[in-house]
Amino acid sequence: MTRRFDVSVIVPIVAKVGDLQKLVEEYGTELEQQGKTFEFIFVLGPQHRVLAGDLREIRRRTNVGIIVLALPAPFHEATALAAGLDRAAGDVIFTSAAFFQVTRDAIPVMLEELEKGEADLVVAHRFPRRGSFLNRLQAQAFQWLVRTMTATQFHDVTCGARAMTREVAEALHLYGDLDRFIPIIARTLGFRVTEVKVKQHVEDRPTRLYGPAVYSRRILDILTVFFLVNFTRRPLRFFGLIGLGLLMLGGGITLYLGIYRILGLGAIADRPLLLLGILLGVLGFQSISMGLLGELIIYTHARKMRTYRIAEEL
Repeated sequence: MTRRFDVSVIVPIVAKVGDLQKLVEEYGTELEQQGKTFEFIFVLGPQHRVLAGDLREIRRRTNVGIIVLALPAPFHEATALAAGLDRAAGDVIFTSAAFFQVTRDAIPVMLEELEKGEADLVVAHRFPRRGSFLNRLQAQAFQWLVRTMTATQFHDVTCGARAMTREVAEALHLYGDLDRFIPIIARTLGFRVTEVKVKQHVEDRPTRLYGPAVYSRRILDILTVFFLVNFTRRPLRFFGLIGLGLLMLGGGITLYLGIYRILGLGAIADRPLLLLGILLGVLGFQSISMGLLGELIIYTHARKMRTYRIAEEL
């Protein structure tokens, strides 16, 4: 029989790694002071397998329950979190980056907010946000874009410090880089999500610059979440809207050229505008066809897909 804990702390180790012993000691001390039983679950990829020995030593020194999950291939953070969530035995799941993003006193604040029973997921909002001007500008631009595309009001959706109930953890289906958008996904599933202001840790303030590929992937991730939130169950509305726009534009161009030719104002066969009109019409039909295929797939699997969550039976 699997032992149950009050809190499972899941730490995916993907890129940046801080002082893990300090993290275990400070978070563990805070949880002990709250009278909680807890476990730490670290998820490692092959590039960080060497840390397994360090974690064994930390367990020996601190006498804290530590579980290490070693994955056989490189992974995204969403995959690591999914593995940790499957293994967690806590009634409450607390996720953390492999370095300090928030101070240790954020833990009781977030757990207390969760225990009020008014939220199923509590997300940390690092406030006031410290760091270089470039870091803060990047963060503000990203958060604004997320809020605009998803119609939510989160200010720090990408912070790794989150506290959630077991029900939320079991309902999440994570892949790729969707870990950044856990609050939005949980909200879409009908869970109550709250954001609380906590202090940002000094370790979370270095200047970070990324290549164009990273920024491009983040924009694509936002578009992915936008589609998942709004059109997962109704793809025709997304592809159909695009298709109708292209059809109308292409049809308008073709109609104009047809009238132009009928009135004898000139030849149209060698005009690039004719090719553009035909191309837009073809793309419009293809887009609508994709939406229809998506609707057929969803209809076929509708009985296997549970699109609701019962909050309470009265």
